[in-house]
Amino acid sequence: MENKRILLITILIYLIFIFLFWMLTSGYAKKKYGIKMWKHWPTRLSYWQALVLYSTGFTAIAMFILKWLNILSF
Repeated sequence: MENKRILLITILIYLIFIFLFWMLTSGYAKKKYGIKMWKHWPTRLSYWQALVLYSTGFTAIAMFILKWLNILSF
């Protein structure tokens, strides 16, 4: 039961970071690349790869901090 709780917290934190990253950077990326270039899949792919990579890293850091503060016990 404890592992399910930790997995649920991890997934929730991951989704929150994905949403925040998307909200903060999607407009900038579209403006930077332009609408015509944004419609090509390599541009979007690199954007979403960065989004997944950064969110994974921030989630790992957040889980480490939660473990360090003894909020999570695993």
